[in-house]
Amino acid sequence: MSERFDCHYCRDPLQGKKYVQKEGRHCCVKCFDKFCANTCIECKKPIGADSKELHFKNRYWHDSCFRCFKCYTSLVNEPFMLRENNKVWCSNCTAAEDAPRCKGCFKPIIAGDQNVEYKKMVWHKDCFTCSQCKQVIGSGSFFPKGDDFYCVSCHEHKFAKTCAKCKNPITSGGLTYQEQPWHSECFICSNCKKQLGGKRFTAVEDQFYCVECYKECVAKKCAGCKNPITGTSVVNYEDESWHDYCFKCTKCARGLANKRFVCHNGKIYCAECPKRL
Repeated sequence: MSERFDCHYCRDPLQGKKYVQKEGRHCCVKCFDKFCANTCIECKKPIGADSKELHFKNRYWHDSCFRCFKCYTSLVNEPFMLRENNKVWCSNCTAAEDAPRCKGCFKPIIAGDQNVEYKKMVWHKDCFTCSQCKQVIGSGSFFPKGDDFYCVSCHEHKFAKTCAKCKNPITSGGLTYQEQPWHSECFICSNCKKQLGGKRFTAVEDQFYCVECYKECVAKKCAGCKNPITGTSVVNYEDESWHDYCFKCTKCARGLANKRFVCHNGKIYCAECPKRL
């Protein structure tokens, strides 16, 4: 008489029937599904004997449930990563999720994307645009202003100072005279055209002269020594001018600046000397 071959749980005979062996025990398909089947971590239903089962680190899935949490692509025989909440992700979605986000479109910047980085912020190259004209700056030059970024042209028109002479924007360098900005190449001697930045000069109305040109072309000539009068006190009398130290008595050579004097036959005398002539 042959030994009985029954289900461990319901004791129904298994001879000639489909059965499952688990942990050294034999059971019918019905009892396996009821007592032995693992629960799918995704759909929370038992993984029956007739279903294909996938497992990873004591977690179980129906093969049809083993899909990327993000894009729903089947991960059977595909690389994957188990992330938070026991969700599986494909490699592409994992890379996109962990990638930095574009400051412009807020989409991930993945490997191979051209990008622009500035102060720990990152943009797709085509998302890095001028706040004023909206044109793509990309890898070109730009000027930051708070949370905004400007291309060179828009920054010049919006923020750059305007030269007092040529009225064009001053993008770099330049100088200030009487609270007005100038290009260095615009602040020049009116006569010889040399740049005056950092040099001594003299302003005459709205014209500027270097020391040499002022002496040669503008400064009055002393009626006494015939040299230009610059950087000193001047004495003016009847359309003629003198250095203060050249304005002296023709006879006794006494200095007459700020003193009484007499003009006789076109010459300057002190108040006493004409009496002796």
